[in-house]
Amino acid sequence: MSDPLNSPVVRHSPSTGAGSPDVWGIYEPDTGSIQYICADPATKKAALIDVVWNFDPKNYKFTTESMDLVLDLVKENGLNVEWVLDTHPHADHVMASAQLKERTGAPNAIGALVPEIAKIWADLYNMPDAFDPDRDFDHLFQEGETFKIGELDAKVMLSPGHTLGSISYVCGDAAFVHDTLMQPDAGTSRSDFPGGTTEELWDSIQDILALPGDTRLYIGHDYGTDDRDEPQWEATVDEHRAQNIHVKDGTKREDYIERRQKRDATLSLPNRILAALQINLRGGRLPPAEDDGHHYLKLPVNRFD
Repeated sequence: MSDPLNSPVVRHSPSTGAGSPDVWGIYEPDTGSIQYICADPATKKAALIDVVWNFDPKNYKFTTESMDLVLDLVKENGLNVEWVLDTHPHADHVMASAQLKERTGAPNAIGALVPEIAKIWADLYNMPDAFDPDRDFDHLFQEGETFKIGELDAKVMLSPGHTLGSISYVCGDAAFVHDTLMQPDAGTSRSDFPGGTTEELWDSIQDILALPGDTRLYIGHDYGTDDRDEPQWEATVDEHRAQNIHVKDGTKREDYIERRQKRDATLSLPNRILAALQINLRGGRLPPAEDDGHHYLKLPVNRFD
C-alpha cells in the first residue's frame, strides 16, 4: 500500500452557499506543500494559490508535474483562471507564478511588502540589483485591499511572522493562511527566517482566529504527525481555537513565543531555500541565462548558523 504522504492528493471542498467558493487542495509530497484552486461556482472564475514548480535539489532539475496537475483540474472543472496568487516568497518550494501567468494569461500577485523581503535577501546573496518585485509581479496587494474572484469578494490580510510580508487571502468562508497555522494536531509554522518574528506570527494567528468560527482555514503545509500518516489541510477557526496544540483558546502569548522559539532553534534551513528564494523573488523566474545559454544560481557560504 502506498504512503499517502509520498503521493499527490487532491480534495474538493465544495461551496457552502452564497458568497462561498469551491476550493480544491492539491498536496505536493516532495515539500509537503498544499496548492489551491479557489473558484466562484457561479462564474467558474478561479484563482490559483501557492502552486509549486517542482525542483529536485539533488540534481538541480525542474519539472512541471504539480502545475500540470493543477491546470488539468482547472480544465476538468470548466474553470477560467483569473488570478495567479502567492502568499509569500516561499522558502521550501519554487513558485510556479511566472509560468502559470504565461500559460493562463492571468496576472500574478503577491504582498506589497515583498520588496522589503527582497532587500534582505539581496544583501544575503550580495546581489543588490537582482530583485524587482514591481517588475516581476503584476500586482502587489496592500493590507486590507479587496478584489474579486468572479463575483466573489476577496480580501487581503497582512499576516507576517513567517516572513515580514506574508499575506492571507480571505474569500467568503475560505481563508488561505499559508505558513502561519499547521493543522490543529501539528500546531503552527516556524518564524526564524530572516525578517520573521515569533511575536508577529502570534499576532497574525490571533487575527486569523478572530475570523468567523465557521471559516475554513487552508494552510500552507502538512507533514503528518506521529499519529497521522495522511495529509490534511482544512480545519475551521472553531476547530483551531478548540484543538490547536500551540494556540488553542487559553494559550498565553509568552508561553507560545517561548515554545515556538525553542522549537525553531532546533530546525535547519529547508533544503531548497537558497535556490528557491532567488527564483521566487523574481516571481518564479530563473536568473538570466549567461553567455553559454544556461542559467546559474548563487549560493551564500557561511551566512547562516
